[in-house]
Amino acid sequence: MKRIVLFVVTNLAVMLVLGIAASLLGVNRYLTPNGLNLGALLGFALLMGFGGAIISLLISKPVAKWSSGAKVINDSTDPTHRWIVSTVEGFAKKAGIGMPDVAIFEGAPNAFATGAFKNSALVAVSTGLLQSMSREEVEAVIGHEVAHVANGDMVTLTLIQGVMNTFVVFLSRVIGYFVDRVILKNDREGTGIGFIVTTIVLDILLGVLASIVVSWFSRQREFRADAGAVALMGGRKQPMINALARLGGLEPGVLPQSVAAMGINAKPNGFMALFSTHPPIEDRIRALQEAK
Repeated sequence: MKRIVLFVVTNLAVMLVLGIAASLLGVNRYLTPNGLNLGALLGFALLMGFGGAIISLLISKPVAKWSSGAKVINDSTDPTHRWIVSTVEGFAKKAGIGMPDVAIFEGAPNAFATGAFKNSALVAVSTGLLQSMSREEVEAVIGHEVAHVANGDMVTLTLIQGVMNTFVVFLSRVIGYFVDRVILKNDREGTGIGFIVTTIVLDILLGVLASIVVSWFSRQREFRADAGAVALMGGRKQPMINALARLGGLEPGVLPQSVAAMGINAKPNGFMALFSTHPPIEDRIRALQEAK
Protein backbone atom coordinates (compact mmCIF):
# COMPACT_ATOMS: atom_id res chain seq x y z
CA MET A 1 0.00 0.00 0.00
CA LYS A 2 2.83 2.40 0.88
CA ARG A 3 4.37 1.94 -2.58
CA ILE A 4 1.06 2.61 -4.37
CA VAL A 5 0.39 5.69 -2.23
CA LEU A 6 3.89 6.95 -3.05
CA PHE A 7 3.26 6.52 -6.77
CA VAL A 8 -0.14 8.26 -6.62
CA VAL A 9 1.20 11.16 -4.57
CA THR A 10 4.14 11.60 -6.98
CA ASN A 11 1.84 11.76 -9.98
CA LEU A 12 -0.59 14.12 -8.26
CA ALA A 13 2.33 16.40 -7.41
CA VAL A 14 3.49 16.35 -11.04
CA MET A 15 -0.01 17.19 -12.29
CA LEU A 16 -0.33 19.99 -9.74
CA VAL A 17 2.97 21.55 -10.80
CA LEU A 18 1.99 21.27 -14.47
CA GLY A 19 -1.39 22.82 -13.75
CA ILE A 20 0.24 25.79 -12.02
CA ALA A 21 2.74 26.15 -14.88
CA ALA A 22 -0.09 26.04 -17.42
CA SER A 23 -1.91 28.80 -15.54
CA LEU A 24 1.18 31.01 -15.33
CA LEU A 25 1.96 30.53 -19.03
CA GLY A 26 -1.64 31.00 -20.10
CA VAL A 27 -1.67 27.65 -21.89
CA ASN A 28 -4.93 26.70 -20.19
CA ARG A 29 -6.81 29.71 -21.58
CA TYR A 30 -8.62 27.68 -24.19
CA LEU A 31 -12.08 29.13 -23.51
CA THR A 32 -12.84 32.48 -25.18
CA PRO A 33 -16.01 34.60 -25.53
CA ASN A 34 -16.35 33.09 -29.01
CA GLY A 35 -16.05 29.49 -27.85
CA LEU A 36 -13.24 26.97 -27.65
CA ASN A 37 -9.81 27.90 -28.92
CA LEU A 38 -8.88 24.45 -30.21
CA GLY A 39 -5.24 25.39 -30.78
CA ALA A 40 -4.80 26.53 -27.20
CA LEU A 41 -6.70 23.48 -25.94
CA LEU A 42 -4.43 21.17 -27.93
CA GLY A 43 -1.37 22.90 -26.46
CA PHE A 44 -2.79 22.46 -22.96
CA ALA A 45 -3.61 18.80 -23.66
CA LEU A 46 -0.10 18.15 -24.97
CA LEU A 47 1.47 19.81 -21.94
CA MET A 48 -0.62 17.84 -19.48
CA GLY A 49 -0.47 14.57 -21.45
CA PHE A 50 3.21 14.38 -22.30
CA GLY A 51 4.49 16.52 -19.44
CA GLY A 52 3.35 14.13 -16.74
CA ALA A 53 4.48 11.04 -18.66
CA ILE A 54 7.94 12.43 -19.44
CA ILE A 55 8.56 13.72 -15.92
CA SER A 56 7.51 10.33 -14.51
CA LEU A 57 9.99 8.66 -16.89
CA LEU A 58 12.83 10.99 -15.93
CA ILE A 59 12.38 10.29 -12.22
CA SER A 60 11.63 6.58 -12.70
CA LYS A 61 14.98 5.32 -11.37
CA PRO A 62 15.01 7.13 -8.03
CA VAL A 63 11.29 6.51 -7.53
CA ALA A 64 11.75 2.79 -8.28
CA LYS A 65 14.65 2.50 -5.82
CA TRP A 66 12.78 4.40 -3.14
CA SER A 67 9.42 2.65 -3.53
CA SER A 68 10.79 -0.90 -3.87
CA GLY A 69 13.63 -0.52 -1.39
CA ALA A 70 16.09 -1.74 -4.05
CA LYS A 71 19.77 -1.54 -3.09
CA VAL A 72 22.38 -1.06 -5.82
CA ILE A 73 25.03 -3.81 -5.72
CA ASN A 74 27.40 -2.85 -8.56
CA ASP A 75 30.30 -2.39 -6.14
CA SER A 76 29.37 -5.22 -3.77
CA THR A 77 31.98 -7.89 -3.00
CA ASP A 78 29.40 -10.56 -2.15
CA PRO A 79 29.92 -13.55 -4.51
CA THR A 80 26.24 -13.82 -5.45
CA HIS A 81 26.06 -10.09 -6.06
CA ARG A 82 29.18 -10.23 -8.22
CA TRP A 83 27.63 -13.01 -10.31
CA ILE A 84 24.43 -11.00 -10.85
CA VAL A 85 26.39 -7.88 -11.80
CA SER A 86 28.62 -9.89 -14.15
CA THR A 87 25.56 -11.43 -15.81
CA VAL A 88 23.96 -8.04 -16.37
CA GLU A 89 27.25 -6.66 -17.68
CA GLY A 90 27.64 -9.50 -20.19
CA PHE A 91 24.11 -9.11 -21.51
CA ALA A 92 24.45 -5.31 -21.67
CA LYS A 93 27.55 -5.65 -23.85
CA LYS A 94 25.76 -8.10 -26.16
CA ALA A 95 22.77 -5.75 -26.39
CA GLY A 96 24.98 -2.74 -27.10
CA ILE A 97 23.85 -0.65 -24.15
CA GLY A 98 25.68 0.99 -21.26
CA MET A 99 26.11 -0.87 -17.97
CA PRO A 100 22.93 -0.47 -15.91
CA ASP A 101 22.74 -0.03 -12.17
CA VAL A 102 22.07 -3.48 -10.71
CA ALA A 103 19.96 -3.80 -7.58
CA ILE A 104 18.31 -6.32 -5.27
CA PHE A 105 15.07 -5.78 -3.39
CA GLU A 106 13.35 -7.83 -0.70
CA GLY A 107 10.21 -9.65 -1.76
CA ALA A 108 8.55 -12.52 -3.58
CA PRO A 109 9.81 -13.62 -7.02
CA ASN A 110 9.95 -10.74 -9.49
CA ALA A 111 12.30 -8.41 -11.33
CA PHE A 112 12.07 -5.12 -13.19
CA ALA A 113 13.99 -2.67 -15.36
CA THR A 114 13.45 1.06 -15.58
CA GLY A 115 15.14 4.31 -16.51
CA ALA A 116 14.80 7.11 -19.04
CA PHE A 117 17.92 6.24 -21.05
CA LYS A 118 19.33 2.98 -22.43
CA ASN A 119 22.82 3.72 -21.16
CA SER A 120 21.85 4.54 -17.58
CA ALA A 121 19.05 2.14 -16.71
CA LEU A 122 18.30 0.12 -13.59
CA VAL A 123 17.87 -3.67 -13.50
CA ALA A 124 16.62 -5.14 -10.23
CA VAL A 125 15.81 -8.66 -9.04
CA SER A 126 14.08 -9.77 -5.86
CA THR A 127 15.49 -11.97 -3.14
CA GLY A 128 12.56 -14.32 -3.71
CA LEU A 129 13.55 -14.78 -7.34
CA LEU A 130 17.12 -15.66 -6.42
CA GLN A 131 15.93 -18.16 -3.83
CA SER A 132 13.36 -19.94 -5.99
CA MET A 133 15.18 -20.28 -9.34
CA SER A 134 18.28 -21.94 -10.70
CA ARG A 135 21.10 -19.71 -11.90
CA GLU A 136 20.27 -20.43 -15.52
CA GLU A 137 16.66 -19.37 -14.95
CA VAL A 138 17.75 -16.21 -13.15
CA GLU A 139 20.04 -15.44 -16.11
CA ALA A 140 17.04 -15.74 -18.44
CA VAL A 141 15.03 -13.34 -16.30
CA ILE A 142 17.94 -10.88 -16.26
CA GLY A 143 18.20 -11.22 -20.04
CA HIS A 144 14.50 -10.41 -20.30
CA GLU A 145 14.97 -7.19 -18.30
CA VAL A 146 18.09 -6.16 -20.25
CA ALA A 147 16.09 -6.75 -23.46
CA HIS A 148 13.46 -4.32 -22.16
CA VAL A 149 16.18 -1.70 -21.81
CA ALA A 150 17.74 -2.44 -25.21
CA ASN A 151 14.32 -2.30 -26.90
CA GLY A 152 13.65 1.12 -25.39
CA ASP A 153 10.41 -0.14 -23.87
CA MET A 154 10.33 2.46 -21.09
CA VAL A 155 10.46 5.31 -23.60
CA THR A 156 7.95 3.65 -25.95
CA LEU A 157 5.39 3.16 -23.20
CA THR A 158 5.91 6.73 -22.03
CA LEU A 159 5.20 8.07 -25.53
CA ILE A 160 2.10 5.88 -25.87
CA GLN A 161 0.88 7.02 -22.45
CA GLY A 162 1.52 10.64 -23.43
CA VAL A 163 -0.52 10.28 -26.63
CA MET A 164 -3.41 8.66 -24.78
CA ASN A 165 -3.31 11.27 -22.02
CA THR A 166 -3.44 14.02 -24.65
CA PHE A 167 -6.52 12.50 -26.28
CA VAL A 168 -8.22 12.16 -22.90
CA VAL A 169 -7.61 15.78 -21.90
CA PHE A 170 -8.55 17.14 -25.34
CA LEU A 171 -11.71 15.09 -25.94
CA SER A 172 -13.09 15.45 -22.42
CA ARG A 173 -12.99 19.24 -22.69
CA VAL A 174 -14.41 19.39 -26.21
CA ILE A 175 -17.31 17.14 -25.22
CA GLY A 176 -17.72 19.00 -21.93
CA TYR A 177 -18.02 22.29 -23.83
CA PHE A 178 -20.63 20.77 -26.17
CA VAL A 179 -22.70 19.46 -23.24
CA ASP A 180 -22.48 22.78 -21.41
CA ARG A 181 -23.29 25.09 -24.31
CA VAL A 182 -25.44 22.99 -26.67
CA ILE A 183 -27.30 20.51 -24.49
CA LEU A 184 -27.62 22.56 -21.29
CA LYS A 185 -27.66 25.85 -23.25
CA ASN A 186 -25.37 27.71 -20.87
CA ASP A 187 -24.90 31.18 -22.42
CA ARG A 188 -23.05 32.79 -19.51
CA GLU A 189 -19.41 33.77 -19.76
CA GLY A 190 -17.04 31.07 -18.61
CA THR A 191 -17.75 27.43 -17.89
CA GLY A 192 -20.92 26.07 -16.33
CA ILE A 193 -21.59 23.06 -14.15
CA GLY A 194 -22.19 20.95 -17.27
CA PHE A 195 -18.63 21.52 -18.50
CA ILE A 196 -17.08 20.81 -15.10
CA VAL A 197 -19.04 17.62 -14.37
CA THR A 198 -18.73 16.24 -17.91
CA THR A 199 -14.98 16.90 -17.99
CA ILE A 200 -14.41 15.14 -14.67
CA VAL A 201 -16.52 12.11 -15.64
CA LEU A 202 -14.91 11.79 -19.07
CA ASP A 203 -11.40 12.21 -17.65
CA ILE A 204 -12.15 9.10 -15.58
CA LEU A 205 -13.97 7.06 -18.26
CA LEU A 206 -11.61 7.92 -21.12
CA GLY A 207 -8.68 7.42 -18.78
CA VAL A 208 -9.86 3.86 -18.14
CA LEU A 209 -10.11 3.20 -21.90
CA ALA A 210 -6.65 4.72 -22.39
CA SER A 211 -5.27 2.36 -19.73
CA ILE A 212 -6.64 -0.62 -21.68
CA VAL A 213 -4.85 0.55 -24.84
CA VAL A 214 -1.56 1.17 -23.02
CA SER A 215 -1.81 -2.22 -21.29
CA TRP A 216 -2.32 -3.94 -24.67
CA PHE A 217 0.87 -2.35 -26.02
CA SER A 218 2.67 -3.39 -22.85
CA ARG A 219 1.64 -7.01 -23.30
CA GLN A 220 3.03 -7.05 -26.84
CA ARG A 221 6.44 -5.84 -25.71
CA GLU A 222 6.61 -8.65 -23.16
CA PHE A 223 6.79 -11.15 -26.02
CA ARG A 224 9.62 -9.11 -27.56
CA ALA A 225 11.54 -9.09 -24.28
CA ASP A 226 11.17 -12.86 -23.93
CA ALA A 227 12.53 -13.29 -27.45
CA GLY A 228 15.29 -10.80 -26.63
CA ALA A 229 16.35 -12.90 -23.64
CA VAL A 230 16.60 -15.95 -25.90
CA ALA A 231 18.81 -14.01 -28.32
CA LEU A 232 21.07 -12.79 -25.50
CA MET A 233 21.45 -16.39 -24.33
CA GLY A 234 22.75 -17.51 -27.71
CA GLY A 235 19.42 -18.66 -29.10
CA ARG A 236 18.68 -21.08 -26.25
CA LYS A 237 14.93 -21.05 -25.57
CA GLN A 238 14.75 -23.54 -22.72
CA PRO A 239 16.14 -21.33 -19.91
CA MET A 240 13.51 -18.66 -20.60
CA ILE A 241 10.78 -21.28 -20.96
CA ASN A 242 11.84 -22.89 -17.69
CA ALA A 243 11.92 -19.52 -15.93
CA LEU A 244 8.42 -18.66 -17.17
CA ALA A 245 7.10 -22.09 -16.21
CA ARG A 246 8.51 -21.69 -12.71
CA LEU A 247 7.03 -18.21 -12.42
CA GLY A 248 3.69 -19.62 -13.53
CA GLY A 249 3.66 -21.79 -10.42
CA LEU A 250 4.65 -18.96 -8.08
CA GLU A 251 2.79 -15.99 -6.70
CA PRO A 252 4.51 -12.97 -8.27
CA GLY A 253 5.81 -10.26 -6.01
CA VAL A 254 3.77 -7.08 -5.99
CA LEU A 255 5.77 -4.29 -7.60
CA PRO A 256 5.25 -0.55 -7.12
CA GLN A 257 2.85 0.77 -9.77
CA SER A 258 5.62 2.99 -11.15
CA VAL A 259 7.57 -0.08 -12.35
CA ALA A 260 4.88 -2.78 -12.60
CA ALA A 261 4.88 -2.68 -16.41
CA MET A 262 8.60 -3.50 -16.45
CA GLY A 263 8.35 -6.53 -14.18
CA ILE A 264 8.86 -10.11 -15.31
CA ASN A 265 5.53 -11.51 -14.24
CA ALA A 266 1.92 -10.80 -13.39
CA LYS A 267 -1.16 -13.03 -13.18
CA PRO A 268 -4.06 -11.46 -15.11
CA ASN A 269 -7.52 -13.01 -14.98
CA GLY A 270 -11.09 -12.17 -15.94
CA PHE A 271 -12.00 -8.62 -16.87
CA MET A 272 -8.90 -7.28 -15.14
CA ALA A 273 -6.79 -9.03 -17.79
CA LEU A 274 -7.60 -6.04 -20.03
CA PHE A 275 -5.58 -3.86 -17.65
CA SER A 276 -2.71 -6.32 -17.23
CA THR A 277 0.72 -5.21 -18.42
CA HIS A 278 1.71 -8.87 -18.93
CA PRO A 279 0.22 -11.67 -21.05
CA PRO A 280 -0.62 -15.05 -19.47
CA ILE A 281 2.46 -17.18 -18.82
CA GLU A 282 1.17 -20.00 -21.03
CA ASP A 283 0.86 -17.62 -23.99
CA ARG A 284 4.44 -16.44 -23.52
CA ILE A 285 5.74 -20.01 -23.33
CA ARG A 286 3.76 -20.96 -26.44
CA ALA A 287 5.18 -17.99 -28.35
CA LEU A 288 8.72 -19.05 -27.50
CA GLN A 289 8.08 -22.67 -28.42
CA GLU A 290 6.60 -21.71 -31.80
CA ALA A 291 9.28 -19.14 -32.65
CA LYS A 292 11.74 -20.19 -35.34
